[in-house]
Amino acid sequence: MKKVSLLLLVVIPFFHCAFQDSTTQPVKPETPFSVSQFDKLYSNKALGYHVENGHSVFRVFAPRAAIVELALFKSAKGPAYASYYMHRDDQGVWEIFINKRLWNKYYGYYIRAENDNGDIFNQSTLIADPYSISVSTQNNYHINARSYIHKSSFDWGSDTWIAIKDPRDLIIYETNVRDLTAHPSANADNPGTYLAAIDKINYIKKLGVNAVEFLPLQEFANIEIPYKDTSTALFNTWNPYARNHWGYMSTFFFAPENYYSSHGNLEADTYIDDKGRAVEEFKTMVKALHTSGIAVIMDVVYNHTSTYDLNPFKLIDKKYYYRLDEDGDFISISGCGNDFKTERPMARKLIVESVLYWMQEYHIDGFRFDLASMIDDKTLKQIIREARKVNPNVVIIAEPWGGTYNPDHFSDLGWSSWNDQFRNGIKGQNPYNRPGFIFGRWDEGVSRTNVMRFLMGSLRRDGGQYVDARHSVNYLESHDDNTFGDFVRLYLRKNSENDIIEDIITHGKLTPEELRFHKLGAFILGSSQGITMLHAGQEFGRSKIIEVNDISDPQQGKTDHNSYNKDNSTNYINYTIAKQNQELIDFYSAMLRLRQVYPQLRKTPRELLEPFYADSKFGIGYHIMPNPNDNNEFIIMINGSQDKSAYYNLPGGMWSYLFSTHPFNNKHILNYITLEPGSGVILIKH
Repeated sequence: MKKVSLLLLVVIPFFHCAFQDSTTQPVKPETPFSVSQFDKLYSNKALGYHVENGHSVFRVFAPRAAIVELALFKSAKGPAYASYYMHRDDQGVWEIFINKRLWNKYYGYYIRAENDNGDIFNQSTLIADPYSISVSTQNNYHINARSYIHKSSFDWGSDTWIAIKDPRDLIIYETNVRDLTAHPSANADNPGTYLAAIDKINYIKKLGVNAVEFLPLQEFANIEIPYKDTSTALFNTWNPYARNHWGYMSTFFFAPENYYSSHGNLEADTYIDDKGRAVEEFKTMVKALHTSGIAVIMDVVYNHTSTYDLNPFKLIDKKYYYRLDEDGDFISISGCGNDFKTERPMARKLIVESVLYWMQEYHIDGFRFDLASMIDDKTLKQIIREARKVNPNVVIIAEPWGGTYNPDHFSDLGWSSWNDQFRNGIKGQNPYNRPGFIFGRWDEGVSRTNVMRFLMGSLRRDGGQYVDARHSVNYLESHDDNTFGDFVRLYLRKNSENDIIEDIITHGKLTPEELRFHKLGAFILGSSQGITMLHAGQEFGRSKIIEVNDISDPQQGKTDHNSYNKDNSTNYINYTIAKQNQELIDFYSAMLRLRQVYPQLRKTPRELLEPFYADSKFGIGYHIMPNPNDNNEFIIMINGSQDKSAYYNLPGGMWSYLFSTHPFNNKHILNYITLEPGSGVILIKH
């Protein structure tokens, strides 16, 4: 308290928002920290805006700054009504105490820093707080932002995290908030928003899903530089849409994306000033999902930021926060932008505190970490350790690549990860020259033994990546690459991604042959040990065809395998096509509910699993032996051949049909079974 009083005596407001000329500056610049001191700096202070002992406290870490000025605003775009110089402590944290609460105000920082020649230079750009919990942003590629001081009054009631104690109980539905309801067929009020997503909870729950994994929801750079505009610093020749629709360009790690609020828009150069509505509406969505028993997993991007926006980390100190080459230029191992230097102590602090903030403030149940191999080991360990202190059942999933590929290491750390080996082995790497098991083919490096391993959890003891099947996220489709529906179409129709599709509805309707492959894929996914994930629309064979519109895109009408930049019907879920493929939706629902009813299909100990082969090379399966607490005994059998039946000799006893991709005439089976091409069956022993 004594320190607060002392600071209040020396802090004198003055009423301009930019710095005056350095010769008339009323404060003496601090001596900046050198680059060599960076890794010794660490502060336990709470950064951002907080109320402490009735005072408004602002703190920002800016180690090479010489002067930092706080500017306060009454609106998203008016002039500052007050400015204050801040004081730096011995760890590079600038702070100020103001004897009033400032709810519903806006703020940002002006920073004078030292350049490479040791000179003090002016920074005339307002920098929003990297710890902003809400922001107002302008709709252009600069994304000028102001931090908004929001006081949440949300009533959580008795809501808390969904207690999924064993990750293998998860059935994850990966989706984008906007895509879920933006298509006219969704019939949503406020389409493409957090609130509209609530309307699709019944659809998701009926499918048999118990967790939704949302593509990035932290405030991100949705707008890229204009297409082929010579006036910009970079000449955009690659993205005619000038959009980053998926959200893998984070800007503010504590603030929700306000484009998804009921006041969100992308009208050029206007401000999305939702005054904290994104905060409240996001929480409303989470609470509604929890009420229906559905966990919420956030896809988070802590490995890189946008190349184009006025990112606070770049403006505050790029030498601290980014990986740079000898010339001071950004290094981009990710291929996506500016690679974040996660190993810096205060960068690590920010990442861990961001994860904990979303858990505590938004009741988030888990996280999927984009390009997680780019995050340093110490940070990875601290993330899972600290998150489990808050919620022992927190879901932690890695995308186990990004410069390196190491799912084995994530498993050693206790992390789950996307099992792309399962995906490529079962479906194939591409539909042209590397189709997989369900097409009666072996992808490169995949064999009968490999596929058996995938079914039983991809365990290290069998030559796989994981020490525990809890770590294997099995999937056939994600937001990346072709949808499973398009993969099957491209393989069977022998067409290419360059073929023009004019009738989307007819194209989207699954043929009987396509349906057979979809059912086989769903059967394998639903009967494999580990975690199950499907991507939105996979349940009806979704196709991504590039929308025909006024954008100058030569790819219009063609299949899209990388739709990151399209905020249009290319990505939106078309529920009209879903209805015409209802048979597949029903099959997925039945398969996933069977998985819930019989935990043996997802989490049987490895010592109770035995490989079970047919007389043909594509006839595989596994035998689930009874355990001391459950006498049920199962056999899962799959024939991946397209043209040959598979003959299995059965162990002694009476077996009954439980579930199959095709109808079976005999409900009771004694000695053997023959599976037709492209089929699967689950038997249970009496």
